Amino acid sequence: MTGSATRKPPRLKLLPRKQYLFEDGKDPLPYYYWPVLGKLYRRRVELCLQECVGGQRVLEVGYGSGVTFLNLGEKYKEIHGIDLSANTSEVSRRFAAQGLDVRLCNGDVTKMPYPDGYFDTVLLISILEHLKPAQLQAACREIARVLKPGGQIVYGVPVERAFMVFMFRVLGYNIREHHFSTEKDVNNAFAQSFKQIRLVPMKSLIPALGALYEVGHFLKAA
Repeated sequence: MTGSATRKPPRLKLLPRKQYLFEDGKDPLPYYYWPVLGKLYRRRVELCLQECVGGQRVLEVGYGSGVTFLNLGEKYKEIHGIDLSANTSEVSRRFAAQGLDVRLCNGDVTKMPYPDGYFDTVLLISILEHLKPAQLQAACREIARVLKPGGQIVYGVPVERAFMVFMFRVLGYNIREHHFSTEKDVNNAFAQSFKQIRLVPMKSLIPALGALYEVGHFLKAA
């Protein structure tokens, strides 16, 4: 099923920029505070958060600076995160100051240090496009392992269009050096292992340009 949910997406709750820990040149966090581009960055996260149904435990893969954590803390009792390079102790400390107990580690989505059937939700925002096809398959298997029966996967990936490629070049990125899978590759990989609930497109500020981003919502069989 394709379409958007009828309810209004939640507003992304951000701390003041100086309260986040981010890596210069690698973390997109500064863009969230820009006047126009920031709206697009926030919107893609808000559409992902809208699909998260809540529960005991959520795992965010590639949590970075933790921009989702304030919102996730309203829906889940435990917030877990895994990231290849984030400073786990420092990010945890900063959110502990906000009253959130976040449980973070460094690691790879294709080999995660969690027990079977542990999470209600696995969330991946702008992560899967960086994986090559063989890695996508491995990630699907590992996500299926750590999810509870009936648990959900929510992911967000950019839709590869000429405008999106141009915008990345404006920001100083050659997209081919960073993105190895398209939104179609990601959808096909997850459709083989999970039940698709819906795909939610995020349109650009200029409707004629079509969707710039796509949110996928899938379920593991009960």
